[in-house]
Amino acid sequence: MHAARLAGMIAASRHPVLHMLAALLVAAPMGALAQWLHLPLPWMIGPLLAVAALRIAGVPLAGLPGGRQAGQWAIGTALGLYFTPAVMQELARHGGTVLSIAAASLPAGVLCALLIHRLSGADRPTSYFAALPGGAGEMSVLAERHGGAVDLVAAAHALRVAVVVVTIPFALSFSGAHGSDAYAPLAATTDWARMPVLVLASLAGALPLLLFRVANAWVLGPLLGVGVLTAAGLPLSALPHWLVNGGQLLIGVALGCRFSPGFFRRAPRFMAAALMSALLAIVIGTLLALLFAWQGGLSPASMALAAAPGGVAEMSVTARELQLGVPLVTACHVLRVIFLTLGAGLVFRLLQPADTRQAC
Repeated sequence: MHAARLAGMIAASRHPVLHMLAALLVAAPMGALAQWLHLPLPWMIGPLLAVAALRIAGVPLAGLPGGRQAGQWAIGTALGLYFTPAVMQELARHGGTVLSIAAASLPAGVLCALLIHRLSGADRPTSYFAALPGGAGEMSVLAERHGGAVDLVAAAHALRVAVVVVTIPFALSFSGAHGSDAYAPLAATTDWARMPVLVLASLAGALPLLLFRVANAWVLGPLLGVGVLTAAGLPLSALPHWLVNGGQLLIGVALGCRFSPGFFRRAPRFMAAALMSALLAIVIGTLLALLFAWQGGLSPASMALAAAPGGVAEMSVTARELQLGVPLVTACHVLRVIFLTLGAGLVFRLLQPADTRQAC
């Protein structure tokens, strides 16, 4: 493609700004092409696949500084508009299901860790923190603290998120899954007079989380700030559609840039095990989703997204694009992040043999 050749020529330069420009030159037309083809989540999946392929081929593309955070802000702000008073009441009714799905991520992660350990022979901390469906940054820090291989853990999480982002939306879209009108956002149109209130609320929610260095602050903070006002019934503006698409594009580029020429050549046995672990996590999540959907009378498609081992932003925006229970999916993934961040280290220490537990 002409855009890809042009990006390769620009990226041949050593100037980092041109590497960023090349990534955008690839990502934008691929997002538009994916949308033209009616692919699910086009503005994230198109850029992700294109940038990842070129990075693995050796083209030194780069994401914009703060681009992922900007994309997360757009996604979190848009998601906050779904938490209407009626939706909050419904979430309260299904609170047990939300907590159960979030808590199930730990035992599911342990099973996936056993698979990585058996298939790759990697040490226990590397296998364990590579398998948990948490944020790459948080799991890498915990792995380093417990003696794991940080680079392998980070690579495993990049692969997991990419696999989930590509497979789950396609599976749901091609299965004909569709959403419910009960999960419509409070504001559906852009009102520029109310836009400053929306932006200020999103930043006010992000600031305290950033100060305390909370994981995924640029998703959770805007979601919290805007969600509080939405739950109170305060009329707000919706974000322009192009801005939400731009946020997806920036996240897709950031995910694609996690791949490198040596991504699959480095420790191929471990990466193959990590791929199998990601697929196992998807299967476990799907089975749990069907169980909770049957037990609680909920949408199986919404539950599949809620239990999927993807990131908060990626799975929540998938729910938004497919209109599949956005608040329910978002609440499950937010609680999962909390469970894993607080409980991953404790569970790892409890699983160690008694003679090595003190060393951990």
